[in-house]
Amino acid sequence: MRKLASVLAVALAVCLSGWFAVCVAADVASSGPALTAQDAWLRVTPGSDVAAAYVTLHNAGSRAITVVSVESPAASMAMIHETKIEGGMARMRSHASLVIAPGQTLKLQPEGLHIMLHGLARPLSPADSVTLVLSLADGTSVQIVARVRPLNGQ
Repeated sequence: MRKLASVLAVALAVCLSGWFAVCVAADVASSGPALTAQDAWLRVTPGSDVAAAYVTLHNAGSRAITVVSVESPAASMAMIHETKIEGGMARMRSHASLVIAPGQTLKLQPEGLHIMLHGLARPLSPADSVTLVLSLADGTSVQIVARVRPLNGQ
């Protein structure tokens, strides 16, 4: 009788742990990705093989999210950049990563943080779209589609 009770206890524990794992997986799947992107757009400079991309990123999760790199099939190189005004001059420098705190929004915009695309595969025109892939520190990635606007487009 003790042996049967022991076997039943183990079986119950296995069933409960399996049920718990399914519930956690369902919760993660239903909540969607923690990092979302809105209003992604690109500003192209006619006659040049570079473009700047802008997007609003939001972390809906409970942990900080770190974007460690960017790539795009539309360019040979993509980098996170920041423009700062120093001594009345705009200076651009590369930015190693972006950290978005839980519940926070980070806006990549002109004259601030942005994504630089170098070595565009082809000339871009307004209304084209470009795919950007953000690689995150946890090994996942987020794909974004940015619409191309004219040089004076906001």
